[in-house]
Amino acid sequence: MNAELISNDTVLTPGYMGKFVALFASVQLSLRAKILFSFFTVILLLSAVNILLIMEMLRFNRQYDAIISNITTANSINGFIKPAIDTEMWGIVSGRTEFEEGQQYQIIEQVNSQIDFLMANANSDKSQIKLEVIRRTMGTLTYYIDLMGEQIEQGSRVAKNEEVLDNIRGVSTVIEDSIQDYMLFEVNEAEKQYEENQTRFTRLSVLYTILLPGVIAFSVLAAWIISASIYIPIKKLHDVTTTITGADLQGLVTNNNVDEITELGISFNIMIGKIRELLNAKINEHDNLQKAELKALQAQINPHFLYNTLDTIVWMAEANKSAQVIEMACALSSFFRIALSKGKDWITVQQEIEHVRSYLAIQKMRYEDILDYQIEVDETLLNHTILKLTLQPLVENALYHGIKTKRNGGKICVRVNQSVDKNMLLLHVEDNGVGFTPYKLAKIQAMLTEDSREPLVKESGFGLGNVNKRIKLYYGMQYGLSISSQYRDGTRVTIAIPNRYEQIEKNEWEPT
Repeated sequence: MNAELISNDTVLTPGYMGKFVALFASVQLSLRAKILFSFFTVILLLSAVNILLIMEMLRFNRQYDAIISNITTANSINGFIKPAIDTEMWGIVSGRTEFEEGQQYQIIEQVNSQIDFLMANANSDKSQIKLEVIRRTMGTLTYYIDLMGEQIEQGSRVAKNEEVLDNIRGVSTVIEDSIQDYMLFEVNEAEKQYEENQTRFTRLSVLYTILLPGVIAFSVLAAWIISASIYIPIKKLHDVTTTITGADLQGLVTNNNVDEITELGISFNIMIGKIRELLNAKINEHDNLQKAELKALQAQINPHFLYNTLDTIVWMAEANKSAQVIEMACALSSFFRIALSKGKDWITVQQEIEHVRSYLAIQKMRYEDILDYQIEVDETLLNHTILKLTLQPLVENALYHGIKTKRNGGKICVRVNQSVDKNMLLLHVEDNGVGFTPYKLAKIQAMLTEDSREPLVKESGFGLGNVNKRIKLYYGMQYGLSISSQYRDGTRVTIAIPNRYEQIEKNEWEPT
């Protein structure tokens, strides 16, 4: 099933389109890069056409404005130069105006500056040539005006001055005709430029009309491809998650691409692996808990302990010690009731202490000469919750490995209190027995600090190692046992567990 999910890349797009989509989706780019590439491609195509249109429009406007400006300027010269210069020079010849006071040179200078402007804005060589002819004609006009000034200064006759005036009038006419010819030429140039621009605009319009559908088609295709390249991996991921919800943790997402969906699939694969590891660890932990619990119960129902206790009861009954028989039988009954506790794992501190008290009472009757014990409990902690079968194995360990090996016997002290910050419950089992040698103590401490949660099922009874691992299995690796000992001076074992208070319903076996 997973192979089908992985290979079915073209499920949404059959035929050539599906192959193209698969090809585009396989490009080693991220989704963000593909989207940006498509977006900027569309923007670039549209911008290129629009910029081309705008540039053509600006060029046309610039050329057209220059032509109109030249025609306007030439028209102003055409209506000004001849009447102005003829009138001014007639006033000088007729004696109404002195030559030095006349405006003839200002008129010449004004017209020359306008001609310079026209030459600067000329759009063609022909325009330049026509303007150059006008400029030279203006030079001839200036020559005759200068000649008129020289003759007047020499006191020439009026008839001679009138001859020069006729020449000036002739030249001004030529200038006017040249300007009109230039204006006609510029009008014709404007018409040609307009026709050329119309042709260019028509071509650009056709190009735009062709390109715009292409851009739209590219945009639609890019949107379709990108959506497909997003949907297909997500569909795969959805199908894999569907298989996982069916309790199949073997389904994995595979993809040869490098986009964000692929990264999500890789993270999903890692998550599935972690889930498998956690489930396996949980199963192993559950098995270990069962092993630890079974081992603890097996230790409680120790045939040697039961046999020796019953043997002691028989012996006391034969000795007519009825009170002791009743006391030991009640202690044994309480011991096993709390040990079994109807299959429950959690009991109160008070019940755990009662369990230890029953055990010590039984052992006290058996080892009266060598065993003494003391139990101290903070009464505020009696109703706090504790894992059952926590203290008794440590007390048994203290008795058999500490007190019994000491010739003159000893004492076992059981204390329950809490840490200074009140976050932990501390259970202490201390004896003044033979203690551990430094080598044995180091070996036990190394065993207690091991990271393994596997219960030591081969350990005889249910000793320190199994108690420590059982606590770690239930409470966490940060909790457990600590031990200190002096050879021939005694041993102290401390259990640190979370300080919890939870309501536990009262059982019919609970002591009253």
